[in-house]
Amino acid sequence: MSDNSVRLFSYGTLQQETVQLASFGRLLAGRADAMPGYRCDMLEITDPEVIRTSGKRFHPVVVESGDPADEVAGTLFEITAAELAAADSYEVADYRRVMVRLKSGAEAWVYVKA
Repeated sequence: MSDNSVRLFSYGTLQQETVQLASFGRLLAGRADAMPGYRCDMLEITDPEVIRTSGKRFHPVVVESGDPADEVAGTLFEITAAELAAADSYEVADYRRVMVRLKSGAEAWVYVKA
């Protein structure tokens, strides 16, 4: 990981090529990982731009479950600080960004239910 890169874990639409191209102008390389102690729900999105970009009205959203046996699978990406700001712009107000420790031991930013 370079000095100016940050880790971002995605379990949802940021894994889609169309969303990556629209948000970052490039495709991201990532590796499989998981978030222990969380479970996944679905959230209805009302922002027309986000629906257009993702092609989906319902997006996954994770919430802390308190059960270490629960886990949410996804992809760990290394992105730039500017790309993290772009991801912040893409995510609607129903999400907030938090730092978590993943199953691999890596720490990464992730968007959870606000």
